[in-house]
Formats: sequence, structure tokens, C-alpha cells
Amino acid sequence: MSGTPRAADPARAAKALSGAAAATLFLEGLAVLFVPRAIAQTDGLGGWVLTVLVVLAVVLVLASGVQRRPQGLLVGTVLQVPLLLTGLASSAMWFVGGVFLLIWLYLLQTRKDLVGSPFGPVPDPPATGR
Repeated sequence: MSGTPRAADPARAAKALSGAAAATLFLEGLAVLFVPRAIAQTDGLGGWVLTVLVVLAVVLVLASGVQRRPQGLLVGTVLQVPLLLTGLASSAMWFVGGVFLLIWLYLLQTRKDLVGSPFGPVPDPPATGR
């Protein structure tokens, strides 16, 4: 049964999962906005690091708005890499980025189980033969 959608309504499942992906990206953006404050209190904050973190936070929030589009999940998946790399700026972000990466992978696996593929359009449901 590999590749066959198991949800009764794959389109509805995909819509729900895109909402979960949007919420996850939004929360990632908020988490990245807390990093500059943590760095400023410990190591000092340079202008370059602050710029990169704020831009990443804005991009994550904007990416949450495109999750209903066909390329939305791919954009969100690509953004998991720079999120994880924020650990270079603050060591606590290795953990935070790793947790969000695991949540993202779980969402992709759930979409694959319910819809039939982790990315791309929702396949048409098979004909029932009535």
C-alpha cells in the first residue's frame, strides 16, 4: 500500500497539514527573534549576526504564509537548514533548531502517510467503481 493515500479525504488532510506547517514556521520565526537577546546578554551581538537573525525570522514568518501553495512545503524544508545553523550564533539554538527539525520531519512523514507524498500536489482519490 506504499504511495497510496490512507486519508479518506487527502485534500482535506493536506490542507490541515499545511496549516500545521504554517504554524510551525511562524513559531520558528518567533524563536529566532529571541536569539539576539540571549546573545547580547552573554557574548555581545554584532551587527552582522543581528541582521542575519532578523532576516531569517522575517523569512520564516513570510514562509508560513505560503504553505498553501504547491512550493510551500519545499520552501519550509529548505529553511530548516538555516534555522539549525543558528546554533552557530547561540549554542542553545542547536537544541531548538533540532526540535523544530524533528517536528518538521514528522509533519512531512504524516503528510506522506495521509496524502501519498510529502511534497507536491494532492493526488486524485481513486475511483470507487460505483
